[in-house]
Amino acid sequence: MAHDHDDHEHDRGLSYDLPVLARRRMIRLLAGAGLVPLVGCAGGEEETASSSSAASSSSGTASSSTECATIPNETAGPYPGDGSNGVNVLKESGVVRSDITSSFGDSAGGTAEGVPLTVTLTVVDAASGCGTPKEGAAVYLWHCDRDGNYSLYSDGVTEENYLRGVQETDDKGQVTFKTIFPACYSGRWPHIHFEVYGSLEDATAASSITNTSQLALPKDVCDTVYATDGYSKSVSNLSQLSLETDNIFSDGYDQQLATLEGSVDKGYTATLTVPV
Repeated sequence: MAHDHDDHEHDRGLSYDLPVLARRRMIRLLAGAGLVPLVGCAGGEEETASSSSAASSSSGTASSSTECATIPNETAGPYPGDGSNGVNVLKESGVVRSDITSSFGDSAGGTAEGVPLTVTLTVVDAASGCGTPKEGAAVYLWHCDRDGNYSLYSDGVTEENYLRGVQETDDKGQVTFKTIFPACYSGRWPHIHFEVYGSLEDATAASSITNTSQLALPKDVCDTVYATDGYSKSVSNLSQLSLETDNIFSDGYDQQLATLEGSVDKGYTATLTVPV
């Protein structure tokens, strides 16, 4: 499958997401009237309310009005690899790992090429005011490669399972993944998918997901990375998009916009706090 797929081929596209977005906007309108709370609730692909205010900068710093709200729930898209749409990588030996750049197990054994990226997520308890780390939870993280393809699903990489992995949160509520900077494919802002589970046992059994969301990457870093070799088609795809018009992040992304530091030569580090 080529990297410039139509919207319905990646995250099911606008036709799939419009009904979901309509529900989310209705929740926000009701919240403004004081009829429902703004704190989201977990629930599969049902997406919850988030702040409508834009992020103050590409650093991804959350505003005080949403810093203790549950991370917005988003669609897992059509390529989760968690058993909900065909293949289930979570039950394969070796999926619990920090370095997800290469495939593992009985796969073809390929390695995803691209600008190095380290992703650190800090999972915290929203009910505690985001001050209590969720030690012993688990995070399953996955994203597309430099060509915009998803392992296990896209043509040419169906025998690969790279850019997918699970980590258990430590006493700080943190998980860290070594990966590569994903492409920008047609119709979607550059993003990384993740699911939060109550425990590592739940994650490797592919059961009892507590939260499903997506991490957004800031434009200034995307522009820099996509100017390097191998990302040329991401340049034109990104030029047609914005966070404000993306079919997932358009209703508010301040809780999902990661903070990035680093350089092309040394690699980047992305960090995000995930209240659950």
